[in-house]
Amino acid sequence: MTSIRTRNYDGTDVQSTETEREQENETQDVCPECGGRLVTDQEHGETVCGECGLVVEEDSVDRGPEWRAFDSAEKDEKSRVGAPTTKMMHDEGLSTNIGWQNKDAYGNTLGSKQREKMQRLRTWNERFRTRDSKERNLKHALGEIDRMASALGLPENVRETASVIYRRALDEDLLPGRSIEGVATASLYAAARQAGVPRSLDEVAAVSRIDAMEFKRTYRYIVRELHLEIQPADPESYVTRFASELEVSDEAERRARELLQNAKRTGVHSGKSPVGLAAAAVYAGSLLTNEQVTQAEVGEVASVSEVTIRNRYQELLEVAQDEEALV
Repeated sequence: MTSIRTRNYDGTDVQSTETEREQENETQDVCPECGGRLVTDQEHGETVCGECGLVVEEDSVDRGPEWRAFDSAEKDEKSRVGAPTTKMMHDEGLSTNIGWQNKDAYGNTLGSKQREKMQRLRTWNERFRTRDSKERNLKHALGEIDRMASALGLPENVRETASVIYRRALDEDLLPGRSIEGVATASLYAAARQAGVPRSLDEVAAVSRIDAMEFKRTYRYIVRELHLEIQPADPESYVTRFASELEVSDEAERRARELLQNAKRTGVHSGKSPVGLAAAAVYAGSLLTNEQVTQAEVGEVASVSEVTIRNRYQELLEVAQDEEALV
């Protein structure tokens, strides 16, 4: 049995054993009248004796949530623990954000002095959120990534990945000599390729604030320096989007996929633009299903020339005919 030594306020030493402490704890869990076991009634906020019914404590504080949930999914939906951290914000979403509305909690408009006070607080809050040039750089770049991703219709996971790639480039000091917009554009394009929802170079360059040559040069540099593993774009990943924008039938989309699969089996796709192949496959699929889609319409959606579509779709149809002949 171990002995625990404590000291009173008057300086005298007091020794107590673990057994004595356990006995004290046990007396707190038994009824002072009959010695029965105490039970906590959560519904009424009372602590009562399970034997004689004596109410030992009442009006206890309920430290649980004010809502009820009947399954785990509903519990996860209702639980509130604050906004999740995100790499899409330079401070990962951990700082405060003062709204621009000059209204109080009840929706009443603030007075002139209160409005001036809130404006000063917003100014200082923005200054504290970006403490140095690195954070200002990151804030501007993440805003650009979010803007371009919204224009391209990219999902949240692509934006998160792009933010992580840009942070890596910033930490490894890859930005000197290059624009913030250029590295942000390259990060977004690489993230879309990694996530399997690629956009063409022309589409990304169209929503970027830099020219296409700088974008391509920066993209190659970022991929090389960060050792990003990016597989060549699959032409089939473009088919669904092109078919949806052209409003062709599901049968035409299926035939387009079959044409691309035949091309990959025979190696015809090697060395050719995946965007051009996908556009040609959608055009060829619409021809095989007797749908009225012109090369100009497909070229406008895919941002490729009519000459490219004309050359590629003939190659795809020749491969399909050869496959049928072998069967």
